[in-house]
Amino acid sequence: MTLGIEIGGTKIQLVTSDLTGWIDQRYRFRVAPSAGADGILHQIATTIAQLPEPPQAIGVGFGGPVDWQTGRVATSHQIGGWAGFDLADWLRTQVPGAQVRIENDANVAALGEARRGVATGFRRVFYVTLGSGMGGGLVVDKQLYHGASPGEAEIGQLWLVPPGDSSPGQTLEQTVSGWAVDQQIADLLPQLPPDSALKTMVLGAQAEGVIQQHPPRGQAKYLHAAYEASDPVARMLIEQVGSVLALGLSHAIHLFHPDAIVLGGGLSLIGEPLRAAVRQALPRFVMKAFHPAPIILLAKLGEDAVPAGALAMMNDDYL
Repeated sequence: MTLGIEIGGTKIQLVTSDLTGWIDQRYRFRVAPSAGADGILHQIATTIAQLPEPPQAIGVGFGGPVDWQTGRVATSHQIGGWAGFDLADWLRTQVPGAQVRIENDANVAALGEARRGVATGFRRVFYVTLGSGMGGGLVVDKQLYHGASPGEAEIGQLWLVPPGDSSPGQTLEQTVSGWAVDQQIADLLPQLPPDSALKTMVLGAQAEGVIQQHPPRGQAKYLHAAYEASDPVARMLIEQVGSVLALGLSHAIHLFHPDAIVLGGGLSLIGEPLRAAVRQALPRFVMKAFHPAPIILLAKLGEDAVPAGALAMMNDDYL
């Protein structure tokens, strides 16, 4: 049995697979940030103890930069207590004899989409995840590209506004990650008219406790429905996010020139309106010699991208 683990800023997933490589069991939990890394480790250990048999191989997609060669975490940008933690060694103590591999979650999701998802027909695939943070991964001929440790393809850390003496600057992640867009919506709500579909949906969800208000979390999930209701602010936000994201992706194109770019993570659930906005904006940021720009695809695996990639990472033909 193979175990795939996703450790993110908001959720943990553990999945198992049989010899076919497809998911056959799933365990999903919300992350309690106040419990830090220790809370996540306790949940993982408890779940492993409940498995019907010990896994022979464990693949992990971790939400932050890691040293893929040693399995040591560099840091987490969302959850405290991870800096310098040897996650691979800890897992080997939980399951003696198991083969363990740790990768950044965006890398793992990229592998999942390239091997099992929407991009199986392409040789060079760049994946970008838009969730609580923002990351990227590059797969060439079904294999992950690695730079020097502890990471690579950190597209969210590109500067849109460089830092200076009087300004901290602003990164791509601070502008178009899911949490960043949540904040933009929260800031706009007081200015929206009472008949705004976006305002009605978000305020209703906040009143029911479905999404968090302070700090804002989950507001962006209503952009698609508001867009379908012809809300002009939802349309404007999606077009703005698409344009800024296209600018960021143009750097990946000029550096790596992939055949396909896959949009993943929670914000990608906006769906076709976001994909179309990126596709429309992208050509003006890409030099003419690289036209036509790479195809833009929406991730197919959804919440399975990281777990499926973690399982694929432990396949014999990958190792």
